[in-house]
Amino acid sequence: MKKYLLLFIITVFVMSCSKKVEVKGKITGSSPLERIEFVEASGVGTLPLINIGLDKNGNFAGSFEAPKDGMYVINYAGRQNLIYLERGQNINISGNGATFPGEYVITGDAKKNNDFLTATQKFLADYGSKVNLNALMSGDESTFLKGMHKVEADINKSVDDLAKKNNPSKGLLEWKKNDVKVTILNLLANYEMSHGPMSGNPSYKATKAFKDYEAQLESDKEAMVKTIPLYRQYLLVKMTPDFQKYAEANSKGKTDITTSEMFAQYLKTKKDLSQTAKDYLLAFVMAQADIHPTSPGKNIEKIKKLIDTDIKDATIKSDLLKMQVAITGLKIGEAAPEAALVKQDGKAYKLSENKGKPYMLFFYASWNPYIGEATIPVLKEVVNFYKSKMNFVFVNVDDTKDQFIKTSNSLLKGVPGVNVYGEKGMESEIAKKYGVYGFKLPCFVMVDKDGKIASRSFVNLGELEVVTILDQLTGLSAPKVNPNAQLQPQLQIDPSAQQTAPQPANPQPAQTK
Repeated sequence: MKKYLLLFIITVFVMSCSKKVEVKGKITGSSPLERIEFVEASGVGTLPLINIGLDKNGNFAGSFEAPKDGMYVINYAGRQNLIYLERGQNINISGNGATFPGEYVITGDAKKNNDFLTATQKFLADYGSKVNLNALMSGDESTFLKGMHKVEADINKSVDDLAKKNNPSKGLLEWKKNDVKVTILNLLANYEMSHGPMSGNPSYKATKAFKDYEAQLESDKEAMVKTIPLYRQYLLVKMTPDFQKYAEANSKGKTDITTSEMFAQYLKTKKDLSQTAKDYLLAFVMAQADIHPTSPGKNIEKIKKLIDTDIKDATIKSDLLKMQVAITGLKIGEAAPEAALVKQDGKAYKLSENKGKPYMLFFYASWNPYIGEATIPVLKEVVNFYKSKMNFVFVNVDDTKDQFIKTSNSLLKGVPGVNVYGEKGMESEIAKKYGVYGFKLPCFVMVDKDGKIASRSFVNLGELEVVTILDQLTGLSAPKVNPNAQLQPQLQIDPSAQQTAPQPANPQPAQTK
């Protein structure tokens, strides 16, 4: 009996320590082309943790590894909303396609927390409409501070009342209290910056009472910087004048230094900041300033080195590197990663089968709005021009193999190349290794004849850089349009086809924070 009891205890312990969140639900009036994504709201990156499809009736289901208990963002149909999740939860979400996720109903483990969250959001919306912030911002400092103390007290009273009614977790209640403090801090920062010009007193300086109130609100700095991105933004706004002076004084003769490098140097002078705060702030600047598709190759390597040397938190370091791969692609010159792929006939396929000849990896899914008429005509031109000197591998990341077969037969019929499927679609091994996410589909990367990455990750076949790389890999020379003739350069191989082919779209990652 003791043996079985021990096994039971171990089983319960393992289940309670699970990091997975199981989610399912139904969105009435939805489109099967829409997807649901979950993103960690307090992280440094904006990469979806999961991308879930809906069936024809609006049902969906999936699970994902939750980095921590905390706030997450639901993305759907270009709209967003917050949801509080804890690891190991099973939740059910329902809503209407016209209003989801702005409005949703939750049952299951997360109900109490999110009923509380929804109630506080509703109170803040109602309360905010009744407070005359313009009058407070334009008044004298003592009146403004008195008003801010009242706003803080009113909100906290409502939060406490709603907590008694909904019984949220300790973690969510603490987050909400800090969220209130950050809201007030941002109002204080706005007042301090704008009061001088607005009042006609350019020499205005905040009093000791003002600074003491700021310090009181920042009593839990470490928790706020970890969980509330708006607090990081607040700190950066406060630092900006000092950083600008530092940059001007230390940038002489440094023509190629990136914003992130300069900010990293500046942070070393800030002895009052914890290493945690420095990690989050530097990560925020990197994500905004230097991790993007147009970043020069040399800058990408600089940023990766900076992540390795200056970011100390392992999770932040990992998230930034994933974000860099998702936005700019794998390192040029490294071996193209192998991953599990299968052809329509069920046979396994290896990318190494292309060794000896350069090839293009083209990732797509049927539900992506930029596939079809917007991309396929240009893809056909590219394939037809370069097919004698390079191979093309079309990687489908739909939810099921059946959908892959239907999609590839429909979209790519007659297009020379190999059609393969990544098992589990967006959760497939190949999608993870190549940093493929819904926001960047369709996307592609070139690999040289030795099986090494030969380009960054692209989302637009019409970029002039694409043609340059293809020419270099194949020895061919595609005619190009005059770059001054139009805003968006594109391949000009078959003028008659080009006149009717729509311009390929160039989606960019959405900011969630």
